Amino acid sequence: MLNCFYQSNYRIAIADKASDLEQVATEAIIWIDLYNPMEHEKALIERKLGVELFTRQEAEEIESSSRYFENDHEINANLSYIYRREDGTYATDPVSFILNGNTLVTQRNIPLRSFEEVRRLLNVSRKMGLNGYNIFLLLFETRIDIEADFLEEISKKIYMAGKVLALDKKMDEEVLIETYNLQQITILFRESTSELKRLFSSILKSQYFPKDEYEKIRVLIKDADSLLGHTSFNFERLEYLQNTFLGLINIEQNKIIKIFTVVTVVFMPPTLIASVYGMNFDVMPELHWKLGYPVSISMMLISSLITLYFFRRQKWL
Repeated sequence: MLNCFYQSNYRIAIADKASDLEQVATEAIIWIDLYNPMEHEKALIERKLGVELFTRQEAEEIESSSRYFENDHEINANLSYIYRREDGTYATDPVSFILNGNTLVTQRNIPLRSFEEVRRLLNVSRKMGLNGYNIFLLLFETRIDIEADFLEEISKKIYMAGKVLALDKKMDEEVLIETYNLQQITILFRESTSELKRLFSSILKSQYFPKDEYEKIRVLIKDADSLLGHTSFNFERLEYLQNTFLGLINIEQNKIIKIFTVVTVVFMPPTLIASVYGMNFDVMPELHWKLGYPVSISMMLISSLITLYFFRRQKWL
């Protein structure tokens, strides 16, 4: 899918077909967003703007030199964005940015809320003089706002998981799985935000990016730092929650072992008595004693009760 935003008659117009894009003047284009583009759409963009789009393999490269580079007339960047899969799990996918002249080209394979928000703003905007640099920074400003909300939602989930564990004392497997999933999301979030901050730092060193936009970039760096700080705090909370869960499991296991230990000790005296009178010796004075059976049973019960009393007295029960 292709969406081209361009200046036309004192407003921002949209062309969403390759045939319509052919009629748009190159100098009027401010942003082209490629979402799961077809090969002919990619070929059209490369021919019309004189750029070389990233392949999937190039966009996924983890080397810093592949994440950001520039030349005399173009800035190229690849960033990872978090998205939610159909099964409810989260993953990251690369998004490519090319700033060529005053035109921004983005290439992605996943739906992103930040892109939709900027597209909505451009649909209602009547502001003239926008260029690719403005859209470039606006995409990241919107992304940081959305990720701040997402981080707040994660914090609420962590709080609820801790509340269930502390108040309800539920040590179900689901609680541990939920904690693990939240840890994985937090790790993905921290990695993608750190990557975003490195991009901002690289732009500040750029000889090509407009200097009058540097103040916005510094603000974005501070916002990214705030997100990273809160992410680290959430990760510490999750580790504490996981340790609490394991601690409660240990307490429950100790209780179970304690019960088995008490039962074993309580039945030791009766077992001893039964063992003594179960020996097959010829000479046993109590062997033909009429009261032998009730006396031995009474001794067993009394010995068990004395053991239980001793445990209660020592507050082991």
